[in-house]
Amino acid sequence: MFDSEVQRILDFVAAGIGVRVVGAPGSGKTSVVRSVIGNLEKTGVVVHFISGLRTHRGIPYSAIKGLGLDMRPGRSGVFDTADALSGQLAMSGRHVLVVDDIHLVDNESLAVLEAVRRRSDCPLLATAPETWALSKGQLAVLNNGRQALLQLDSLHYEQVHNLIAEVLGAPADADTTARILTKSAGNPRLVVRIAETASVSNLLVKQGKRWCMATNTLWNEHLSGTIEELLAEVSPEEFTALHVMALLGTARLDVLQKVIRHEVLENLERRGLLSVLDDHQNGSIAAISPPVIADYFRGQKMLRNRHLLQSKIAGVLDAAPQSTRDNPATADCLSRVLAALRREKGGDDALTARHFHEHSSAREAIRFQRWEANKTAANAASILRIYWGAPVDFQRAARICQETAVTDADPGDLLFLAITEAMLAIHTGQGLGVGVGILQKFAADHADHAGQSAEAEAAILFLTASHSRVPPTEGRPLAGPTERPQGMGTLVHGLLELYRFQPSAALEAAAGGDDDGDAFPHLRPFIRGFALFASGQVEESLVFALDWRTEARKNLDQFGVVTSSFVAAHGLLYRGHFEEAEYLMSSVFAMGRPGFVVDSLYDAMLRLAGLRHATTAVSPSLSIAAQARSGVPDVGPLPGIGKGAYELIAHNNAQPSAFDRKAVGLIKRQLKSGYVLEAMMTALLCTCLCPGRPVLDVLRKILRESGVAAHDQFVAIATAAVEGDFTLLGLLLKHYEADADTYQVGMVLRGAVKRHVIEGDTVAADAIAQASSEFSIRFPTTNEHLSFNAFRSTPLTEREAEVAAMAGRRSNVEIAERLGISARTVENHISNALKKTGATSRNSLVMLVSNSLPPR
Repeated sequence: MFDSEVQRILDFVAAGIGVRVVGAPGSGKTSVVRSVIGNLEKTGVVVHFISGLRTHRGIPYSAIKGLGLDMRPGRSGVFDTADALSGQLAMSGRHVLVVDDIHLVDNESLAVLEAVRRRSDCPLLATAPETWALSKGQLAVLNNGRQALLQLDSLHYEQVHNLIAEVLGAPADADTTARILTKSAGNPRLVVRIAETASVSNLLVKQGKRWCMATNTLWNEHLSGTIEELLAEVSPEEFTALHVMALLGTARLDVLQKVIRHEVLENLERRGLLSVLDDHQNGSIAAISPPVIADYFRGQKMLRNRHLLQSKIAGVLDAAPQSTRDNPATADCLSRVLAALRREKGGDDALTARHFHEHSSAREAIRFQRWEANKTAANAASILRIYWGAPVDFQRAARICQETAVTDADPGDLLFLAITEAMLAIHTGQGLGVGVGILQKFAADHADHAGQSAEAEAAILFLTASHSRVPPTEGRPLAGPTERPQGMGTLVHGLLELYRFQPSAALEAAAGGDDDGDAFPHLRPFIRGFALFASGQVEESLVFALDWRTEARKNLDQFGVVTSSFVAAHGLLYRGHFEEAEYLMSSVFAMGRPGFVVDSLYDAMLRLAGLRHATTAVSPSLSIAAQARSGVPDVGPLPGIGKGAYELIAHNNAQPSAFDRKAVGLIKRQLKSGYVLEAMMTALLCTCLCPGRPVLDVLRKILRESGVAAHDQFVAIATAAVEGDFTLLGLLLKHYEADADTYQVGMVLRGAVKRHVIEGDTVAADAIAQASSEFSIRFPTTNEHLSFNAFRSTPLTEREAEVAAMAGRRSNVEIAERLGISARTVENHISNALKKTGATSRNSLVMLVSNSLPPR
């Protein structure tokens, strides 16, 4: 869980630099320190460990005496103790001073540490809460000498998924993972405790290979002690304020300030127990964080002041004035939107997800009551629109479709009801035929209304193309021979052109118009954003999609968040921004499964998120992609919706020739279904990972027939690498001009090296490895390159792979110093790795095994 953080600390300490580790209570500070201590002691470093204790904070010298210093009788003052500790640090060998929870260390021990720090350059490793106001004495100890800062942030969705699997021995399903993330706010200690206590309380049950929720809550009495520990430092007034907030739930700040003093709210925010979020509709809102603390207070039925608190806050919500805010202008450049996404990464996913859930639940309750009172088509459409993007109550949705009155209803509302009923039928497993039948009946019933009949035909075409295959022609024309399709027909035409990999035609169809008036919400911007991506305008697509996502988040529009995130995730992954892509998709996963219309995009993002581990980890077990629904076809209308490409890559353990055969077979099935865009993306990804002539020929044919020239440079370089024309390859790379495929060029060169090594062509492998190194110098990137780990055929030990990954840029002595082993041992590891992989040089060895280690 904390391997990268531990390694960063070890690197700092090796350079003589101290480290201050900060994080919220339960964020893993002590676990990180213990792991660092274990690694240091293995390499012969002497560790002097001091731990601050809450019960000993007022006892003089209690922390420093834990070192067991040999003191002379009658000489126990600050400087006497400092002399004894300085003497130990001056002994031969490497020494490190570790202070865990420095904010709990008594003042006398702090004075000793300050004196020692003035005399010794021994690195200090200390932990402290991120929001704690440190005293002058604590700062005097910390700020003596060189020091780095390491922040332990909250866990995101995939990290929570892995931690649950580690704790419970098996992964949880998507909804359970999202619920635990939301309740814990990504706090590692709370993730572990919620999972453990829920399993022993039978709130989690194992169904097959996954843990699932047996009820709609994870709160249980066994969590009380963990919550009380988190609240140990709060004052009585702050404790009461938390109770008030638990009763109020998520509320506007102006409402909270009517019953809680501003200073108390500030203190709670400083302690990390209050999260504030900007709400586009209501201004700033606030809620308890982590949310499980609110469950603790709501479960305390015996607290005597509960009725008094309820009386105190009665009527406050009704009396609070409404506030509105203007829409801030969104940025129109890639650097701005990426910077905004990275800033958002440090925010509170749990609070955002909870706010979305509460907003959707409140709207659903109000609109359902309105429908029950008056079962008109307008009221039915109002509530069903929520289910398109937010979690669905299928029984309620089915009842609405069956009981809604259709007489004297607006034709647009009736069409929406018919489309919703058809899509629900498909989603619940009744089959495409049932869904199409519902719409055909609607078209027949409204045959006298040409517009409605045409819209129904367009919806049938949409469902058929998305769930079966794209027709060679769009069937019966939706308009006259000289007319363009109108209304929904225009958007369906654009979507089918996108499926067929005709991005220019798709962009033309999506141009103009008003998304608010479309029968399919967000389909127009979805077509535009993905068509920009498909045409090679990746930067423009990213800016458009991230701006759209920002607006959807402000408007608490889960449908818009999912659809825009799907487009943006493809752009981020295509450019190699794995950290940003994983966060973006994690923020979607944190909300749990969305509505039935965008559920397939949610599953597609699960598979996209699993691709990184599918290609790089030696054993991609417990991948987040396992949470995607398995009962889907291998092919789909858009990349990731079908499971075939992910399964091809994740479960591949064959030689390159067999991989080519499987890949070409999958691509041909995608083309047969009319999903040309998916086929092109599959061919391009497979070419990058394992460039071979069969797949590359198919890719060239698709691009040629589609008339898309954005990938010409990439195709030429891939062709030269596959054919072994190193002279041409050198010229192409020398004259290469950076474009949207720069990251893919780096991938295909690395993939070619690995393929040539596996096939035994060491001359070609070394030549392309050299070309790849020169290309990476000319076009440097901090992004990790996605590549196969030699088809799982690299039988290296973990240490051999670790040494081999550094062999290209460090000498044996440098590697030995970094890993704390001898240079002779490094030499042996490299020799073994060269023999096992068949690599003939350190450069080709690095290319072959650098991705055998799990990604950080």
